[in-house]
Amino acid sequence: MSETADVPVLELQNVSRRYGKTLAVDDFSLVVEPGEVIGLVGDNGAGKSTLIKMISGYVSPSSGVIKVMGLKTKFRSPRDARAVGIETVYQDLAIVDDMALWRNFFLGQELYRKFLGVRLLDVNKMTQICGEHLDEIGLTSVASPHQTATTLSGGERQSLAISRAVYFESRILLLDEPVAALSVRETRRVFDAIEAAKNQGLGVLYIDHNMEHVLPVADRIAIMHKGGLRRVVARGELSAEELADAVAQSGLSDDEE
Repeated sequence: MSETADVPVLELQNVSRRYGKTLAVDDFSLVVEPGEVIGLVGDNGAGKSTLIKMISGYVSPSSGVIKVMGLKTKFRSPRDARAVGIETVYQDLAIVDDMALWRNFFLGQELYRKFLGVRLLDVNKMTQICGEHLDEIGLTSVASPHQTATTLSGGERQSLAISRAVYFESRILLLDEPVAALSVRETRRVFDAIEAAKNQGLGVLYIDHNMEHVLPVADRIAIMHKGGLRRVVARGELSAEELADAVAQSGLSDDEE
């Protein structure tokens, strides 16, 4: 990463999103620095889903400003968000089971070569790069980048998606419950991938309902309450039980939009 460390990778300034009379996100402000993991927690109805949709380009803010690397943005689609370095990894992922690992790694960002003036997929180069990155993240169960994604466990799939974001020099990584239903060992694998992304200078916004998952990786934790930012706590400031109590005390009861 060539960006300077003193410029936030992501800055939300008084961002709001209204659906008719419903205010899903209300005057939300937050800064994510390079190499920082921020946990985003809140009960159902807190507005986490809507906030992520705005950052990833699925919906536009009704008001407020989203800045990436200090520059004001206006996304018309997720493609626009991805173009400025925002990568979203959802719980169910965007990985195609029956597709080879190298194809999943470069999905939508394929490499090409010219042969007799004809533009062809550069399979050899993509296979080589994918294989190298699979080795780096320790996917020892992978015999070849040509095997399909069905051969990967849940943690390995998440690690592949995070590694892909690092390779394509994303600036911001949005993780939506990345370790839900994973074993302790698989969770550790994903946490290692998040740490690697952090060390590469990415800013990470980690969304999860499980406080035990958020605490080991988050540098700061933002608690949402009815669309707004209730409180930000630093690593070590609250235990998992105290954090859960802080969320519960927000008194949320509405369904998530």
